[in-house]
Amino acid sequence: MTHQPSDMADAPQGATMDRILQEISSVGRRLEGMDSRMISLTEETKSMHLDIAGFQSRVATLEQRVTAVETQATLTEDRDQELLYLRSKVIDLEDRSRRDNVRFLGFPEEIEGADVQSFL
Repeated sequence: MTHQPSDMADAPQGATMDRILQEISSVGRRLEGMDSRMISLTEETKSMHLDIAGFQSRVATLEQRVTAVETQATLTEDRDQELLYLRSKVIDLEDRSRRDNVRFLGFPEEIEGADVQSFL
């Protein structure tokens, strides 16, 4: 059996076609792998977005609570200042009320007589 020139040309061309088909198949498999990785990345991204939304909600709640605590702290400081002022007033009033209540112990009653200043 003799090969004709067209048969010889077909042999290398067939091998090239097989090689091209193998490469296309290999590229297809790689694309499928990339596609599954892309789907996985998309799912992870969605999960991260949900996590971020949850964190944003928690941060907003914490900011509101911090604002409430700061407001309460300011009120408490104001009340502390008022309490200190009122305590000083009470001490002053107690001191003033004691001025007229001086007591001398160890002296018999009515020993001073009519003139208390000369007795002292």
